[in-house]
Amino acid sequence: MRIVAAGDRALLVDLDDVRAVAAHHAGWAVGHPGIAEMIPAAATVLVMLTEDAEPSRVSAWLRETPPAEVLDRAGETITIDVRYDGPDLDEVCATTGLDIVAVHTGQVWTAAFCGFSPGFAYLVGSDPLSIPRRTDPRTSVPAGSVALAGEYTGVYPTSSPGGWQIIGTTGAALWDVNRDDPALLAPGTRVQFRAVSS
Repeated sequence: MRIVAAGDRALLVDLDDVRAVAAHHAGWAVGHPGIAEMIPAAATVLVMLTEDAEPSRVSAWLRETPPAEVLDRAGETITIDVRYDGPDLDEVCATTGLDIVAVHTGQVWTAAFCGFSPGFAYLVGSDPLSIPRRTDPRTSVPAGSVALAGEYTGVYPTSSPGGWQIIGTTGAALWDVNRDDPALLAPGTRVQFRAVSS
């Protein structure tokens, strides 16, 4: 773990990989009075400090607080129904030699961090995959597309360009400005995908 100042009111914590980010972010969720907000990313967590926080004390607390078993912990899990009808499903199965539907539905996924577009969560599984991105990204991926890339799975909340392998579709609303919390998935949220026929 490497911690450096990011201006005078933030610390940037470098944790090397997304699984460490998810575990430490969950462990730090107990909170410290000097932390105003935490923003996880693929290999880092930006820790925003309160006005009266002493950065060295917060840094020491971050180093001393153990990570959580975030990928195995008990707690509420959101179920997302998926029609495994994506245009890339057969090719991903053939390339990997795996029954991707069974692999995708057979594990619990955890939102490690959010980005790319509002409501898009990068989910990591308890059984890591390694799926190459498409060599020819699409100019428009429909909202509700369930896709894979690298070790991540995600659901496109709105129509947008994208280069992930689309394996299915869902009617779940990942982003809804009329909800109290517009994003269905926040960092640390556990997700179980369930295959449905319609």
